[in-house]
Amino acid sequence: MTGIKYLMISIAAFFLSLVLMGSEVRAGEAKDDRIKLPAPRYESKTSLETALHERRSVRHYRNEPLTISEISQLLWSAQGITASGGLRTAPSAGALYPLEVYIIVGNVTNMKSGIYKYIPVSHELVKVIEGDKRSELSKAALHQSPITEALAVIVFSAVYERTTGKYGERGIRYVHMEAGHAAQNILLQAVSLNLGTVVIGAFKDEMVKKALNLGDKEEPLSIIPVGRK
Repeated sequence: MTGIKYLMISIAAFFLSLVLMGSEVRAGEAKDDRIKLPAPRYESKTSLETALHERRSVRHYRNEPLTISEISQLLWSAQGITASGGLRTAPSAGALYPLEVYIIVGNVTNMKSGIYKYIPVSHELVKVIEGDKRSELSKAALHQSPITEALAVIVFSAVYERTTGKYGERGIRYVHMEAGHAAQNILLQAVSLNLGTVVIGAFKDEMVKKALNLGDKEEPLSIIPVGRK
């Protein structure tokens, strides 16, 4: 009986090792598509009052690449971790964080064009789709030119269930409030970086979902082109 039990344990261990090996390969492949962003900075020469005063919608940009540090700062301003327990730069009802943040890279130094998802907890980007998708996203947004002119485009989506699961239908309002908080963070951070941005809300939801390969439970909320003024 002891021999049979030992054999069964050995077989189980063998198959477990195969599973773990498979997981390691997948993790390695995923790591190849990850970009660790530079640490955000917490000081600048631009005061909050100045950023509020100078914030304007900017729809035309120079064709001069952004830096990965600028991308890092913009994404951190939107949903970056700022305290223990995972608290972030933008307030969230119940600290449930229904927002997902994507960036469509067109012209950023030392970054390949593609669509990346921002992972706040590790301050990383994970590649979702390869290639320059600005034209496809612009088409989904009624051919608005700031998207194709932008050097990068930030897109917010929401998984409403994270918030409505606790707050019911009222949670939908909370999600939209949070998206506004996060978008304003980006706009003010852009002023500090001397960049131009505009928030776009006119688009065809299904086309945006297809362009970004969003999950079934994700709904697009806003599109924010970014470029040099």
